[in-house]
Parts: sequence; C-alpha cells; structure tokens
Amino acid sequence: MAHSTHPTIVISDLGFSWPDGTVALENLSVAFGAGRTGVTGLNGAGKSTLLRLIAGEHAPTTGTITTSAPVSYLPQNLALDESQTLAEVLGIAATRAAIVAIENGDVSEAAFDAVGDDWDIEERAQAVLAELGFPADPDLDRRVGSLSGGETVLAGLARLRLAAAPITLLDEPTNNLDRRARRLLYAAIRSWRGALIVVSHDRELLDLMDETAELRDGTIRVFGGNYSAYAAQLEVEQHAAERMLRAAEHELRVEKRQRIEAEVKLARRARYAKTDYENKRRPKIIMNQRKQEAQVSAGKHRAMVSARVDGAAAAVAGAQAKVRDDRRIRIDLAGTAVPAGRTVLELECTPRPLVVRGPERIALTGDNGTGKTTLVERIVRGDVPFRIGEIGYLPQRLSILDDRASVLENLRAARPSASSNELRSQLARFLIRGADVDRLAGDLSGGERFRVSLASILLAERPPQLLLLDEPTNSLDLQSIDQLVDALHAYQGALLVVSHDRVFLDRLGITTRLELREGLPVLQS
Repeated sequence: MAHSTHPTIVISDLGFSWPDGTVALENLSVAFGAGRTGVTGLNGAGKSTLLRLIAGEHAPTTGTITTSAPVSYLPQNLALDESQTLAEVLGIAATRAAIVAIENGDVSEAAFDAVGDDWDIEERAQAVLAELGFPADPDLDRRVGSLSGGETVLAGLARLRLAAAPITLLDEPTNNLDRRARRLLYAAIRSWRGALIVVSHDRELLDLMDETAELRDGTIRVFGGNYSAYAAQLEVEQHAAERMLRAAEHELRVEKRQRIEAEVKLARRARYAKTDYENKRRPKIIMNQRKQEAQVSAGKHRAMVSARVDGAAAAVAGAQAKVRDDRRIRIDLAGTAVPAGRTVLELECTPRPLVVRGPERIALTGDNGTGKTTLVERIVRGDVPFRIGEIGYLPQRLSILDDRASVLENLRAARPSASSNELRSQLARFLIRGADVDRLAGDLSGGERFRVSLASILLAERPPQLLLLDEPTNSLDLQSIDQLVDALHAYQGALLVVSHDRVFLDRLGITTRLELREGLPVLQS
C-alpha cells in the first residue's frame, strides 16, 4: 500500500493526566498519514491512552489532536451487552428494521431516511462477517452472549469495516483470536483502506504495517517500514550507541587519570615552594608573590582539568541515555531438569498417544472454544492416564498470586525454606529489584505480575518438571515476551504451551505440535 505523506492525524504538544494527577503523556507531537501504522512500546507507555485520546474518549489535558476525517475505534477489551443482537453490534439494526417496515407498507419519510442508500446493508453485513470467518448467511439476530471471545472481537472489527471510516484505530486486535481468526484478520489488514493505526504486541501483525511508531519515555518516534525493519534499524543504532558509550567511558577514565597526575604535580610543586620558603632561599616579598602566583595558577589548572572531567562525564551520561536498558532474564534452573528418557506425561491423541519424555517442547493450538484450557486443567488435576512429577501451571489470568501480599511474601509462600536474601537475589534475576520486592502484588504492572508469577512457579521448593502455560503472551509487551523467552530457554523440564502466537512458538524451539479438534488432541506431522 502506498503511504501518503498527507497527514490524517496531527498531534501537537499533547499532554494527558489522570484525575489523581498521574501524568500519562506529556508534550507529545507526531503526525500520522494515510496507510498502516503499527504502534509499539512497553506496557504502561500510554499506547492505549493515545488511541482513546485520538478516538475522543478522553480529552487532552494540554495540546491538540486534529483529525482530517471521522474516526472509528476498536478497544482492547471490547465490552458488549450480552443481550445485544449481532445486528446491533454491527450498527445496522435500525436500518434493517426500517427496511422491514417499508416492505410491510410503511411509507413514512422517517423510515426512508433511516434506510438512506443502505438497501443492501444486510447483504453487505453478511459478506463482511463471512470474510472474517463467520458461517455463511450468519444469523444477525444471534445474541452476543453466545459469541466466543474471538468472535466478539471479529464482530467489533466487522462493525468498523461496515462503517468504513477514513481513520481506524485498533487496540490489540489479535487478543483471544485463534490461528484461523488471526489469518482472517491479517487478510483484512492487508486490504484495509484509509488510515489504520494498530497497537499490538503481535509481531506477525506488526510486520503488515507500512511504518512503525514507538512510544517510549513519554516521546514518540516514527520509523519507516514494518516491525522487522524497525527492529533491524534499532539494532544498528544500539550498536553505534554502545560504541559511543565505550569511547566516552574510556575518555572519562583518561581524564580522571590525568586529573590525579595533575594533583600529584601540584602537590609536589607546593612542597618544593614550602621548602624554599622555610629555607629562605629568596627574599620574603618575592617568595610571597610567587606563592600567590602558584596558587592562582594551580586554581586555574584544577578548574581546567575538572572541566575536562565534567565534560567527559557529561559525554558518558549522554551516551548512556542512548543505550537502552536491555534487561534480560538470566537464570539457572538446574532443579527443573528432567532426564532425557523419563516419561512425564501421556495423552490420548490421534493417530497415536503422545508420550512426553524429557525436556520436550509442545505447542497446543486449536480454534477458540475447542477446549484447550479445559485439557490443560485436566492435566493439572491429574485427570489423564499418566502424569508424574511436579507440575507448574500459569493460567491466562495470572491468578496464582495473592494480591494482598507483597512480592517477597508471594515467593516465600512458594519457597518457604529460603532466606529473605536468597529470595531477593532470585527475584533480581527476574528483574524485580530493590523496593519493588516489597510492593503488593495487586499493584504490579502486567509485565511485572507475569515475571513474579513465573518466578513463584520456577523457583518453587519443588521445581516443576512439567510446565503448562495458557496463552502466556496475551497483553505482554514485546520486551516482556523477550524476557519470557529468556526464562523458558533456561527451563530444563518439559514444556506445554497453549498459544496462537506463531512467532513466539517458533522462538521456543517447539518439538511437538498438537491441534485440538472437537476436544481431541491431534498430533501434527
């Protein structure tokens, strides 16, 4: 898709604060043109808030947002009235009712005004729904309460397609979508007309974008190209920034060493001068004059050397600011190791049973509603023919933590024999450090909560030899996903992951793939 340089959204000096005074965005300026823009950034950077501001759901505290055309918006957590019909969700119920009334003899002006030019609205709605994976000739009177989470998202997307607003905003549209639904969404994105701004942590979706905007530290920067191009450019920039930092640190060490050498020389001269004065080798007036001149000269020299050190230190600080804090989880989980021949799980599958031996990596996929979570919970309960060893289970909602207890207390509950210092040391490896270990679990961000939940499982008194993860990347930012991959690479037991994120699964080195069909796991070739 050609990317127009004509801006459709112009944001100038935007600031937004929550009612309690917390600043979410400050002095933000950016312009978005026609085409597809992917917005990325850490959890809490303000991505969803930015979309809500553009959509008009929030009013800026300062600055302005100017749009060249109407805006449609799909929020991250789409909340729909379960009693609504599919037609009401699509925004076509009134038009359908007016058409039915006219067909039954209503010739009022109000009925014809309600229809306008949309006499084929039902056919168009069914075509859009079919394009997004709904059955042919879907029942438009179907209630929202009967839709799955993925179908609800697709119904919301269909509403936007029908509205055909020139500017569309999508916030994490692939959440809760199975692989089939994601493929349909990707196809819709490829053919999308108008300006499209997408907040997502789905790399496959972000690679369909024309440009990438990164929200970081209260500023926004737009990169030409999709996410892969952005990541490649960022890597080049970071290598250059690291070289600059090493050079600046070297210069600072040189300047500090020269300052020490200068101080030694000045001290030596001061001792010689003092010896001359005490021995009265020259007239007193000349000695005092030279003393004053030496003090002035020494002061100037110290100021010059200190200025050079301060300049070098400032250069280091500037270089450090350009190097990102690429925090990685680096842990040793030897206690989770499973001998290569040891069986930890057997499952009835088609065409043959699945026997999990040793540190295998298994992906469990399947359409929404096929029972993936139910199967995982059966394994946790032991309702399968064969299961041995300790099991660790991380559910979708990360509900294993006590929100009223601190991070440290949650980990102590999982590992009661460890000292506080040992627990703090282990939490630091999961990037939870300092005062953060004393925070209540209920106050953690999504990424922090995930890392603490994972730590409480992997660092338990009896480490798991089989780890079950249910949609672990939902709502995690891309850095948190990288951190999760790091942790799972250190895990030495058997791993079963429920996920629709193909890129994430590929990074884990999956050895076996299962697809759930009508409640029965099918081994993939």
